[in-house]
Amino acid sequence: MGITAEVASRTSRSQVADDLLTRYRAVRTFSERMCQGMEAEDFVIQSMPDVSPTKWHLAHTTWFFEAFVLIPHEPGYQPLNAEYNYLFNSYYNTIGEQFCRPRRGQISRPTVREVTEYRHYVDERIAALIERLDADGRIGEIQDTVTLGTHHEQQHQELMTTDIKHVFSMNPLRPVWHARAQDAAPVGVPALEWIDHPGGLVSIGYEGTGFHFDNETRRHQVWLEPFQLGSRLVTNAEYMAFMEDRGYERPELWLSMGWAKVRETRLAENDWERIDKPLYWYLEGDEWWQFTLAGPRRVHADEPVVHVSYYEADAFARWASGRLPSEAEWEVMAAQSEIEGAFSDDFVFHPRPLSKDAAKGKAHQMFGDAWEWTRSAYEAYPGFKAWEGSAGEYNGKFMANQFVLRGGSCATPRDHIRPTYRNFFRAEDRWQFMGFRLARDAQ
Repeated sequence: MGITAEVASRTSRSQVADDLLTRYRAVRTFSERMCQGMEAEDFVIQSMPDVSPTKWHLAHTTWFFEAFVLIPHEPGYQPLNAEYNYLFNSYYNTIGEQFCRPRRGQISRPTVREVTEYRHYVDERIAALIERLDADGRIGEIQDTVTLGTHHEQQHQELMTTDIKHVFSMNPLRPVWHARAQDAAPVGVPALEWIDHPGGLVSIGYEGTGFHFDNETRRHQVWLEPFQLGSRLVTNAEYMAFMEDRGYERPELWLSMGWAKVRETRLAENDWERIDKPLYWYLEGDEWWQFTLAGPRRVHADEPVVHVSYYEADAFARWASGRLPSEAEWEVMAAQSEIEGAFSDDFVFHPRPLSKDAAKGKAHQMFGDAWEWTRSAYEAYPGFKAWEGSAGEYNGKFMANQFVLRGGSCATPRDHIRPTYRNFFRAEDRWQFMGFRLARDAQ
């Protein structure tokens, strides 16, 4: 290699390392920024089995970099505390045993201060490792794994948001996580339009060299019958009309398992647990209010409805003479849309109404604001291959008994989402910012 080529190669390697370290630090800093204003007591509560304490999220995302980057690539690496591998491993059986998930709230030690020290300990060693491998011309050995770790942490930033919302909702004082300006009065959103798609043979799934999760590949062809997609998300006002029309009392609208859930929660002590309205809604006199991360607010008629399960979304769609879109239908329409909406970067952590001046004849709110339920079961694409090694446990082993959601939410980082991103949850789940839009077969 000539001197000029060698310098160019070295510059290229340094730019890769600089970009990698910049992204790493930005993601890690954002996690801690999210926690500003929280008290130590807020970090440790687990309000239900699906929720993890904020402290656990901060430690687990740190453990991920330690287990997947430092231990394999830094000779002689000494963990700050060897027990953290047991306490903060989530579900990676190939790495070791894990502490019981529903009991994470019992981990009072390490303290919040000690978890912060753990984060900084790992951060220093990740930075040093990136610099050393870059100097040796070996940055490629960890580039993909560090990048995966940052996207993994962004997923946990979203979980931190939705989990602390559930935690605070259990507190009769209804605390504020992040204050924001009072919501504007409803002014009316554009009437729902039906956006036509001719159907036919379409391609979905990720193709390219940028970051993506394994479950987004392989890109493949799908046949679609002609269909129409709703131009926006379903609003609170529209959902209230469903409720007022006895939507939660009409078994003909519900899937069997959904109707069973409605019936079994009717006598629940906690109002949040009764499935007769979106999660976090409650009545004050004859007016609907909702708990938000900025404290209690009146239900805003124009905002997208969120915190509804697949069963509720499906029942509404049937009531409205529509259906939920398939993930393929959603993706081919989203591919034509810009990535814009409310994201975690905005520090609003609540969906926004569609502007009354939004352009006609196109699909809006495809990204941000609310994750959109689809009618598609979460399963492998043709030719799917899980990543090699322990990272292979990331997505593939959850491909059963879950439904796909698309588009991201107001708790999703803007640079984390893309049209091919596949989220997945159980049909009964509601604590994420889950909303939906309607679809129907071509008329």
